[in-house]
Amino acid sequence: MAPRKAAKDKSADRFKHRTRLEKLGVKPKWRVSVVAVGDPEFIRELRNAAAEVVIGRTLENSDAIFFGAVDAKELVRLALLKRSLKPEGALWVIRPKGRPEISERAVMDAGKAAGLVDVKVISFSETHTGEKFVIPLALRKR
Repeated sequence: MAPRKAAKDKSADRFKHRTRLEKLGVKPKWRVSVVAVGDPEFIRELRNAAAEVVIGRTLENSDAIFFGAVDAKELVRLALLKRSLKPEGALWVIRPKGRPEISERAVMDAGKAAGLVDVKVISFSETHTGEKFVIPLALRKR
């Protein structure tokens, strides 16, 4: 096996045993907002793991916002959602895999346009991908 492929396989194996919430970095003290994510199992998981979870709107000073999008046109909401994040918070875009209506490139471009940087991509489920965005360090208010 080529060294590069072996390293990639080893990295993938390292994350295989982690739960979805571990991959997302959810912490017990977090305030979490969930907007347009239609996954009842995920919402149940969040409610059992985080201190405060609201559905359908955003909490001010959210540690994480999970935003479900099925079409690239919906991504204009990222700039507005960003306003509800703590400076060190994360905005996750949850989108269907392999759909022409919302590509990875469209999500990355929308995040950048909203003044965010992409830092992580995970397989959210068999059918969805999650892309994590944060406020750049230089722009975080202390």
